Amino acid sequence: MARRKATLNRMDLRDQHDAAERQQEETAETETDEEEDEEEDEDDEEADEEEAEEPAAEAEDDEGEGLDDDDEPRPKKKKKKKVVKEVKPKATRSRARAVKIVRQRYVWGVFNNSNQRVATYEYPKRADADKHAAKLSEEKKSTFFVQPIKEPIEEKKEKDKEKDKEKEKK
Repeated sequence: MARRKATLNRMDLRDQHDAAERQQEETAETETDEEEDEEEDEDDEEADEEEAEEPAAEAEDDEGEGLDDDDEPRPKKKKKKKVVKEVKPKATRSRARAVKIVRQRYVWGVFNNSNQRVATYEYPKRADADKHAAKLSEEKKSTFFVQPIKEPIEEKKEKDKEKDKEKEKK
């Protein structure tokens, strides 16, 4: 029978990884400090030797024979620590108001050839709309047709306001 492997705790693994990285950074820092100290000692010794040399020896160094500085290993650069930026919470957006759905109704419209509405009839009065279209086409000797149209329904409040305005005008 096969044994089931234990599930790995990702947080513990992450902590171990971070600890290993910190330890590597610390060892790298101590190594660079030691190398810098050694280089300072060598620089001091070279400065003492240069003071003791004759001017002719300095001319030879200028010609390109003195490559002591380039032969030495360069110190390792210190690793830059990663800067952790604080994550600011995003500003919550105010919800846009939902578009008010306007109720619509069907009506019959009588149109001429250039699609201009001549008359409208309530939806149940299709026969009246057809009669009107036939009458206009006989009188004007051009084509008229009937087509359904969607119109927005006006709310009662708006109708009441309009009635009030009409009463005030009278």
